[in-house]
Amino acid sequence: MTERKPIGVSFESWIDQQITEAAERGAFDNLPGTGKALPPGGDDEDWWIRGYLEREEVPADVALPLPLLLRKESEDLDDTVRDLPTEEKVRAAIADLNRRIEESWRRPAHPGLFVRKVDPEPVVALWLATRPTLPPPEDPPPPTRPPWWRRLFTLPS
Repeated sequence: MTERKPIGVSFESWIDQQITEAAERGAFDNLPGTGKALPPGGDDEDWWIRGYLEREEVPADVALPLPLLLRKESEDLDDTVRDLPTEEKVRAAIADLNRRIEESWRRPAHPGLFVRKVDPEPVVALWLATRPTLPPPEDPPPPTRPPWWRRLFTLPS
């Protein structure tokens, strides 16, 4: 456990003394990254958080304000609904997005960022236009032989 700072000693000199003693004990030997250059940060103050998000594979969208996140989601809506099986599910996805947009209007977190509701008709029309057209079902071929019960109970001619 770390000893208490002695009375009459400044924090800076006390911390420097602790660092010097730890270096003499070898506490800083064989640390990971020893001898390697620091990652280039340049003028970007947030280089460390960007690196952390990349290492942890966190998408950058989580850092966006809610209106921008909803705007991005509305722009990507055509790709989102492309694989939905029915028109009702497409309309439900659009209704859910519009509901969340309306909620963002009620609690504006960022003034000046406004998101418009999505008109469902163009999205549904595009969804319908990109659906594969299925061929009409074929009629089953007529049976070549009568069923076994007819053969059993029919009199030979």
